[in-house]
Amino acid sequence: MADRLGFSRTVSTTNVAPAALESEPETRSLRTALAARRRRKRIVVTVTVVLIVASGAGYYTVTAGHGGEHQPPASVTTGMATVTRGTLTARTSVSGTLTYAGGYQAVNQASGVITGLPRLGRVVRQGQVLYRVDGRPVVFFKGGRTPMYRDLRPGVTGPDVQELNAALAASGYDADGSIPTGSDTYTAATAAAVRNLQDALDVRRTGRLAKGEVVFVGAAKIRITGLAVKLGGRAPEGGVVLTGSSTRRQVNVDVDASLQGRLKEGQKVVITLPDGSSVGGSVASVGTVVKKAPGGRSTVPVTVTPGGSRATGALDQAPVGVSITTESVEGALMVPVNALLALLGGGYGVEVVDAGGSHHLMPVTLGLFDDTAGTVQITGKGIVPGQQVVVPIS
Repeated sequence: MADRLGFSRTVSTTNVAPAALESEPETRSLRTALAARRRRKRIVVTVTVVLIVASGAGYYTVTAGHGGEHQPPASVTTGMATVTRGTLTARTSVSGTLTYAGGYQAVNQASGVITGLPRLGRVVRQGQVLYRVDGRPVVFFKGGRTPMYRDLRPGVTGPDVQELNAALAASGYDADGSIPTGSDTYTAATAAAVRNLQDALDVRRTGRLAKGEVVFVGAAKIRITGLAVKLGGRAPEGGVVLTGSSTRRQVNVDVDASLQGRLKEGQKVVITLPDGSSVGGSVASVGTVVKKAPGGRSTVPVTVTPGGSRATGALDQAPVGVSITTESVEGALMVPVNALLALLGGGYGVEVVDAGGSHHLMPVTLGLFDDTAGTVQITGKGIVPGQQVVVPIS
C-alpha cells in the first residue's frame, strides 16, 4: 500500500491497532542520541534504518529478516513531552583542569646556603620574605622587566630602580609618599623607604640594597607551587630557587578547532567541580595555535575564569567539566531531541497528539541544538507552544 507521503510499503501489522495506521507515514527511528555536534543549518545524523508504525499505545518496529521474512514487531514504550518556547542555547561540553593562573620563577642572586624556604601552597605578598640564604632574608617585590642584577644605593638610576620605587610605595614602606610616581632614581626618599623595610625585617638599617637581598617576580603576590632547591643546599646564583603562580583561579580546556571562530572572550560557561557542584565563569582567552589531540582531533587551548575563586575551593590540577555557550536563540520553539523522527523521504518530523488523542506526524525544520540539555529548535506549519509530542521512555 502507499502512504500519504507517496511511499510504497509492505509491513507486518501484527499487534498494531488499525486506528494507528490512519495518520502514520513511515519513518526511520531517530530514537538514538544525535551524536555529533550539530550546526544550525546543516545536520548530519547517523540513523538506524527501522520502519516504525506508531500507535496510541506505543511504537512497533518492523525489521527485515533473512530471506525477505519479517522479524516479529518489537514495542517501544513512549510518553509525552511539551513543545515550549524560550531561549535556547547551543553549548559544547569539554573536560578541563582547574588550577591557578600564571607561572613565575624566583631567580636567586645571593651567595651561600639555603636556610629558609616557604611551604608549598603558601601565599607570599611583595615586601615579605620569600626565602633565606645564610640566615639573611631575601625579599620578594613585584617586577621582572629588569632583574635585580646590581647593588642599589642613592644616586643610581635605571629601570630596576623604577621597579624598586614602585614596589616600595605599593608595599607601604614609603609611608609619607615621598617617592615620585614613575621615578627611576634612587633618591633620599628611596633610601628612607628601604630603611623602613630593613627595620621590618630586623636587619641593619643601611638604606642600601645588595643585589642578593631582593627578587623581582611579575606579580604582587604569589602562591608557592614548587621548590627547586633544598634546605642546606647551595643557593644557585643566577638559578631558580622556587616557582609560583598567582592566586587567581583558572580552568584550562582544549576545544575542537572547528569551534575556535565561535568562541570569544567573555562568553559564559558553567564549570562542574569534582564534588558535583557547579559555578559560573567566562572565557578569558581563546588560543590560535592548533595541536593534535589523541585520535587525530585538532584542538585549540581555551582559558576560562571562574566567577568566584572561593566557590572553586583549593584543589589544584583538578579535573572539571566545562559547558561553553556557543550560540543562543530567543523565542525558539523547542522539543527534546529524542522527539524527532527521520522521515524515509528525507527531513524530520515530530508526532503530535491533539486534545482528542489523535496522532499526527508533522514535518519540522531543525535549528539550533543544545547538546547539554538535549533539546532542539524546530519550526514547521502548525507547530505551536503547548502541543504534546511523543517521546520514547527508556
